[in-house]
Amino acid sequence: MATIIGVQFQKNGKLYYFDSNGIEAKTGDYIIVDTARGYDLGEVIMGARDIDEESWNTPLKKAIRLATEQDIQHGRENRSKEKEAFTICQKKIAEHKLEMKLVSVEYAFDNSKILFFFTANGRVDFRSLVKDLASIFKMRIELRQIGVRDEAKMLGGLGPCGRPICCGTFLDQFQPVSIKMAKEQNLSLNPTKISGVCGRLMCCLKYEQEHYEMTRKKMPKVGREVITPDGKGTVTDLNIVKETVFVRMTNGDTSEIKEYPLENITRIQDGKTHSETIEVKTKSCSEDIQEDDNRLQPEAQRSDMNENSEELPESKQAQAPVRTKNNIPADKNREKNSKPVLGQPVRRENPNKKAESTETKNMNTRDTDTKGKETNNQNSWAEALQKAMQAIDRDK
Repeated sequence: MATIIGVQFQKNGKLYYFDSNGIEAKTGDYIIVDTARGYDLGEVIMGARDIDEESWNTPLKKAIRLATEQDIQHGRENRSKEKEAFTICQKKIAEHKLEMKLVSVEYAFDNSKILFFFTANGRVDFRSLVKDLASIFKMRIELRQIGVRDEAKMLGGLGPCGRPICCGTFLDQFQPVSIKMAKEQNLSLNPTKISGVCGRLMCCLKYEQEHYEMTRKKMPKVGREVITPDGKGTVTDLNIVKETVFVRMTNGDTSEIKEYPLENITRIQDGKTHSETIEVKTKSCSEDIQEDDNRLQPEAQRSDMNENSEELPESKQAQAPVRTKNNIPADKNREKNSKPVLGQPVRRENPNKKAESTETKNMNTRDTDTKGKETNNQNSWAEALQKAMQAIDRDK
């Protein structure tokens, strides 16, 4: 087990976790911690908590000590120096005629370097600017390009709702937002109404998106016929927040739109209610599964089940199974070959095929005998007639 604390370095910035290292830090205390860029001063936002060390993929950096009054005063001096550095950097940007907008300046706690945050439309060649700033401040200079959403987070402001922007008050990370969310919530697609002060889609579109998606799955689609307590009608609109459905009821040549709660609406699919359709689908699925199981059974088992044939005598059952070249029983080969192969049609054998073929042969034999008898009778009549004609000729 390990004890961690949550530390924030900027107002409404991202929350970072550190190993408390045995320091009893409370919420609101200032503390010195070891970071990737050296020692830094931060404010404790989350008090000490015990966690399992295996739940963290990377080892946590440790807290050094609680901040003293001198540390806090040094941090305040750095804030005042940042304002002066901001003014100087703006003048140098104007002198070099660079297409970049300076957003913020940040001093390292140990005064080892200065970070300048800026925005630009593309890549900027600021090598000459860095040389001038380094000659003025006599320390390491870093310029970092950020996006417009990060700019709004640093500067703050008021949103279209009249309240301070979310990213400047409580949001520590930006969530992806798409225009599909605005369509799902039936909002106006006017960019000026769904965009924040940063010019991007408002982050608050993400807050209720999950509720809208779950509710829409339960509600019928617009244009479908449904059954209401007053009869059948057509869905014209949906109210996701109140979970109500607007239905057009037709009475002769007149129509009226009424609002019903979702609980009082029944869907219609192919002339049946939604519940009846689900029952039919369930039955058909079970029948298909049973039919597939019958298809997968070996041919010998299926013929036994269909014909209800009698058991073999004990003498035949005692006989050894016939074996093939590979010394494998023929029954196993028959079962193996009878299984269906993906991509090939299943060939079914008719168990009554043998009996049918025998009856057909018997019928064909009877027909042949009858035809032979008729031919013999005709031949005998012809011979008798010929003999009678010869006798008449002799008498003459």
